[in-house]
Amino acid sequence: MFFPAFIRIICVLLAVIGLSMLLPASAACAYGEYSLLPVFLIPLAVSLTAGIAAFITVKKRQVVFSMRNAFAIVALCWICTCIYGTLPFVLSGSVRNPVDAFFESVSGFTTTGATVLDDVECLPKSIILWRCQTHWLGGMGIVALTVAIFPLLGIGGFQLIKAETTGPEKEKVTSRIATTAKMLWIIYMIMTLIEIIALKLAGMGILDALCHAFSIAGTGGLSSRNASVAAFHSPKIEVICTVFMFLGSINYTVYCYAVTGRFSNIKNNTELKVQTGIYLSSVLIIAVILFPVYRWSSFRYSAFESAAVMSTTGLSITDYTLWPPAAQFILFLLFFTGGASGSTSGGIKVIRWVILYKQVANEMRRMLHPHGIFSIRLNGRAGRKDVVFNATAFITLYIMLACIVTFCGCLANLDLLSSCTGSLAMLGNIGPAFGKFGPRYSYGSLPDCMKVLYSFAMLAGRLELYTMLIFFVPWYWKK
Repeated sequence: MFFPAFIRIICVLLAVIGLSMLLPASAACAYGEYSLLPVFLIPLAVSLTAGIAAFITVKKRQVVFSMRNAFAIVALCWICTCIYGTLPFVLSGSVRNPVDAFFESVSGFTTTGATVLDDVECLPKSIILWRCQTHWLGGMGIVALTVAIFPLLGIGGFQLIKAETTGPEKEKVTSRIATTAKMLWIIYMIMTLIEIIALKLAGMGILDALCHAFSIAGTGGLSSRNASVAAFHSPKIEVICTVFMFLGSINYTVYCYAVTGRFSNIKNNTELKVQTGIYLSSVLIIAVILFPVYRWSSFRYSAFESAAVMSTTGLSITDYTLWPPAAQFILFLLFFTGGASGSTSGGIKVIRWVILYKQVANEMRRMLHPHGIFSIRLNGRAGRKDVVFNATAFITLYIMLACIVTFCGCLANLDLLSSCTGSLAMLGNIGPAFGKFGPRYSYGSLPDCMKVLYSFAMLAGRLELYTMLIFFVPWYWKK
């Protein structure tokens, strides 16, 4: 039962991704790039044929997936999607090195926003759009997209969503996981549409508005311009981007609560309160540090860059590596926070730091009152003890993996700053880092072996580490 269902999911997923290529194909027609139509239409035709065949020929039945199978399906869905996403780059000749094309595709779908390209503006318009569109597809989750559009998985769908979505706790907003996935995607599309309209009204062209809305909604960071958002020299555009970057880093369950009228759940949301506090504090501290240099513009720069790093979007309006060290240090701390669980952001997630902080406070109380009974409280309720274990294990594994990737970078002759922040940028799906990987530079100078390793790190970070790493432990393969 597993293999037919698995093939069906992969084929349907690639068909959905293939259908999305109609948008860049339309852009190719609009901009007179007719020679590039086969670049999108051939992969579309192949994937759509396979998807229809899988949909028709495989017998429909309710399938229940174990978590073991769910991890395998989700990991392979993402790998297959990233490989499929390289086809427009390679077939068009825009990225000739297949490793570079794979890196660019992985960076797009995982919403990392790192690039190996030094000159984006020389690319065909349709390729630029496809490059940013991968952010939008990967932001909410490609498996969630499949579950939303094709409710074929029965009760097993929740296992797949659990293996893909971010955060220590996964919950159903509605009783049916397919309904929840549809609601999330509808909210996601509405927010994207609002942002496209806002950017267009602020002075962006339609292509730029689409590209940046896709990147910001997915909290990615790939841009249609070499200088990113700084190329527009528009405070209005920067404000819109700042607002939507922060909104994209909020747990989408909060928006579902707003739609369903459960405002008390929003009011009691611990993570949202802490996330807002961290962001506002970072903006204020950085603005004060930058004030002697930028005067009142320091708030503009600090608000944008803090939102870009904390939400792991990675867009930029200035080169923060030229800031005073104290301001850079605040941004560096935001590399470790990330956005909220259940958002399109990467990173460790705010809720895990909240859990650890509360547990540390409880341990201090326990030292003063050895016989006391203490529990952490989240969202106005007593939290389960297992979420503490989950958060501790995740952060430990995150730091261990960051150290391994940093060491590999040092072996590849990267300096320590570039290697360390580069590994954090890959695992946190942030994109730009410090040193050789600052906002003004690309990852194109890396050797191919490091690009492959960084691609793996991006996938691991997007899938909460375990989904990619679990295949390397011996007991996964034991029955």
